[in-house]
Amino acid sequence: MLKEAIYHINDIPYLFTIGPNEVKIRIRAKRGEVSDCTLLHSDRYKPPGHGVPLKLELMATTELHDYFEGVVYSSSKRIRYQFLLTGVDGSQVWCGEYGVSNTRQSAGYFHCASVSAAFGGQPPSWIRDAVVYQIFPERFANGNAALNPAGVRNWTSSEDPLSDSFYGGDLHGLYEKLPYLHDLGVNVLYLTPVFESPSHHKYDTSDYYSIDPHFGQLEDLRRVVDEAHTLGMKVVLDAVFNHSGDRFFAFQDVINNGADSKYTEWFFIDRFPIVQRPEPSYESFGILSPSMPKLNTGNPEVVRYMLDVAKYWIREIGIDGWRLDVANEIDHSFWRQLREEIKGIDRELLLIGEIMHQSGAWLRGDQFDGVMNYLFRDAMIGFFAEQSITARVFAGQIESVRMQYTDAANSAMFNLIGSHDTERFLTACSRSVWGWQQKQETARLKLAAVFQLTYIGMPMIYYGDEIGMTGGEDPLCRKPMVWDEANQDTTIHAHYKRLIALRREYPALRGGQFRMWFVDEASNGIGFVRQLPDQCVGIVLNNSPDERRLELTAPKGIEAQKIVPLFGSSEWEWSKGQGHLKLPPYSASIVLFS
Repeated sequence: MLKEAIYHINDIPYLFTIGPNEVKIRIRAKRGEVSDCTLLHSDRYKPPGHGVPLKLELMATTELHDYFEGVVYSSSKRIRYQFLLTGVDGSQVWCGEYGVSNTRQSAGYFHCASVSAAFGGQPPSWIRDAVVYQIFPERFANGNAALNPAGVRNWTSSEDPLSDSFYGGDLHGLYEKLPYLHDLGVNVLYLTPVFESPSHHKYDTSDYYSIDPHFGQLEDLRRVVDEAHTLGMKVVLDAVFNHSGDRFFAFQDVINNGADSKYTEWFFIDRFPIVQRPEPSYESFGILSPSMPKLNTGNPEVVRYMLDVAKYWIREIGIDGWRLDVANEIDHSFWRQLREEIKGIDRELLLIGEIMHQSGAWLRGDQFDGVMNYLFRDAMIGFFAEQSITARVFAGQIESVRMQYTDAANSAMFNLIGSHDTERFLTACSRSVWGWQQKQETARLKLAAVFQLTYIGMPMIYYGDEIGMTGGEDPLCRKPMVWDEANQDTTIHAHYKRLIALRREYPALRGGQFRMWFVDEASNGIGFVRQLPDQCVGIVLNNSPDERRLELTAPKGIEAQKIVPLFGSSEWEWSKGQGHLKLPPYSASIVLFS
């Protein structure tokens, strides 16, 4: 065994609480080298050397590593433990806090001093059933033309949007389209910012306490939230605490009063007087964005102001949580305070951070419930859209992302394949290395939707993806929603609607344990199962332009009872835990096990 590949720490994500007296423990080893992994554990105050053995299961495999895990129950909530790993060649090594060794004594012991329910805090209970729909209000629906800004474009114009285009979307339009969203089956609405701002995107906030007048008034948002709740839908708003707009009252005071302003410490001012062009004399969002001055969230006055904003909209309107913009550029102490105060109002409120990279530092249970899962999107783009990676690489990437986080964090991810900041998935499909035409591009979007809607976490649908909208990078990904059914792909809409209904029908697809079933390099296909104690559902995907016959063995000897094509017809035979499944190009089937 390669000792250097064996890794464990007594901390997240290798040890985390899943219940009042239970912890999940993981260990990593080189792929394919360990045949058996045993955890020996006891109360940490008992004499060493008498640990109770627990056989750990192989739960994930990446390109380089295998991950074994198991659940330890401790009545005392104090655990001392070691690992005994047996290689495929019969060799054995011990692993403890001193490292990997051939002897038990020299390896030492790991310790979990207290199994605390706060260790890796739990997300809201309703997320298990969540299907999220992202709405960009300015481009979703125009319900009140009287609110239109000057120079508004025709909603159905064939011209591409520009970075400063307006189309007149508003809260009236969103309210009118709630029945459409309810019929689709989504039950969480995520709205990008609705607060007063001069831009179409509203990420340059002028007034955190006012609805943008082009969207409506406070009562219009209240009406949307109340009706959404009546229809069984949650509403999550977007908060921008990393930066404000340059029309924000505090920044205007700095512009007008310079160094004498009482708000100079609210921002990061490099020099006075304030200049915005050709280069701002202060820190801003991104690279040289003078309209978005960066806020100093280390300043107690800024912290108090923004925490009050976050609480105001919860209490005033009854929203169900916040998506937090540019979360990785704000200090952790601010997010810890935000969580403490928001969860103090209601533990069922959701906090999602926008972080586009590995996010473990924010997902320890003391800051966010989950994040925008862009690592998931990257893998989905590579495998389904561009087809630039193989099934083995895709499975390894998905498993690597999953092993970076606790079960609670994985369950609270916004699993997206597109957003207002990225090109649309269907457009990404046009870059496939195979160069297939529109029919195949649509099939690959449908295939990606199958994985997205049956994977752990909260699937997030970007408005219009469900009817086949296309568009490149911002601003092309922000075209107005297509409402004319003659211009929609109704087959994609029906596909999304069916997948959401299946997710609702089978509890295992919402809350079941995830386990990769097989990876078939020949067909570029994968299979995985979602399993509860009383239900097991398998998903099989053929991500290739050719018909494939897959020889399958049921996981753990359970028997397949029924196979239902999700799209594309399939043929199957099954007996005594084994069988074959013939799948057409770019197709998927659901397998119901006994």
